[in-house]
Amino acid sequence: MEGSKATPTPMITTCQLSATEGQPVENASLYRSIVGALQYVVITRPNIAFAVNKHGTLDHGLHFTKNSKLLLEGFSNASWGSDINDRRSTSSYCVFLGESPISWSSRKQQAVSRSTAEVEYKSLAHVITEMIWIQSLLTELGVSLRDKALVWCDSSAAVAIAGNSVLHSKFKHVELDLFFVREKVVQGLF
Repeated sequence: MEGSKATPTPMITTCQLSATEGQPVENASLYRSIVGALQYVVITRPNIAFAVNKHGTLDHGLHFTKNSKLLLEGFSNASWGSDINDRRSTSSYCVFLGESPISWSSRKQQAVSRSTAEVEYKSLAHVITEMIWIQSLLTELGVSLRDKALVWCDSSAAVAIAGNSVLHSKFKHVELDLFFVREKVVQGLF
């Protein structure tokens, strides 16, 4: 560990991974052997895995000052049909308490979505679910928030659907998420 150097991003962020494209590894046996050895070290020596994980992150943390305004904010986003192998979409969100990110997720949706509004709305439902849980946790810890939580979504269609009490026939297949989000909006939670 003495001579090791931390890297902030171990992978190229613009890389498009595909199950059908690309070149196979030259020596598949050697590759599997190296990956297996690394997995063995992680499983048998969690103390080493933990130390390696923390190397280069000593200055990372949640920063709250006495005068900081504790505002709970959630940001949702989605990419429609982004997986080139099966065209399933990816939902993601990030929740901030003040200026510190406290929860985030990026996951592939379970079914192929038929519209960007549907994808964005599902992502909106995920962030609202997480924020309700965080609000409950903060209440249990005795932390009171002065302001109402804010949710940001970059889809005007998803925002319009959340605020509209009419169920559109084109959106009936998303009913559970639809009514969940609308209920929370009507309750004034967001």
